[in-house]
Amino acid sequence: MLAEVGTFLGELASRDLAVRSREGLAHETAMWAVRKRELTGCSSARWAGSITKATHDQWALARRGQVAHMMGLRGQVTAIEARLARPLGTKANKREGLVRGYGSRAEWHAKARRLHALRERLAGLEADWAAGRVHVVRGGTQLAHLRHNLDQAGLDEQAWRERWQAARMFLTADGESGKRFGNETIRITDTGQVSIRLPAALGHLANAPHGRYLLDATAKFQHRGEDGATGSWGTGRWPTASTTTWRGAVGM
Repeated sequence: MLAEVGTFLGELASRDLAVRSREGLAHETAMWAVRKRELTGCSSARWAGSITKATHDQWALARRGQVAHMMGLRGQVTAIEARLARPLGTKANKREGLVRGYGSRAEWHAKARRLHALRERLAGLEADWAAGRVHVVRGGTQLAHLRHNLDQAGLDEQAWRERWQAARMFLTADGESGKRFGNETIRITDTGQVSIRLPAALGHLANAPHGRYLLDATAKFQHRGEDGATGSWGTGRWPTASTTTWRGAVGM
């Protein structure tokens, strides 16, 4: 059931991220509300809120990554330009702030080609930044690239696909202040009983009232678990400021 819900919500998260990415810098609060309403119809207001929040966090993270990448590329361009401008074989002069030159003509030409490639990458990245374009891979770029090197990774296609599908699942609920057992979407009682409010499209799979699914397995908190079970956190509830997050494969 966790895989069923995670896969369904993962598809919604992928769709929402694509919409947000197309909006770019033109995004406004009203657009956020429209996206959330569209997701609410097939999930719930809380699931839609979690998905859109995660989408905004992911888009913002990608923007910060672009800035860091641009700074890194500019640093490399500046360093290579400084060394190319120096005569071959010259030593560094720290007192005058001069770097050493490259050791041979072959190395100089190799670095000149490298500089050209870096400038092209930097120009493309700066264009994306100005236009508000981000490049995000749900499931992770590293895992996506691994698909083309399965033999080196010691995986077959089926094993890779299982990891890929798990990484693209979405099963996240933010804590809600004042809500019993953390939130209304994913509840964990003081005895470790876990129940999930199913998205509207999966409501027919519920095995508990109010469209909820009660898991057979129980959850156990390794940190301060006894405090939660005995009510030492105040009202016998789990901390409302915390976030219950399960992504991909879940083990209990």
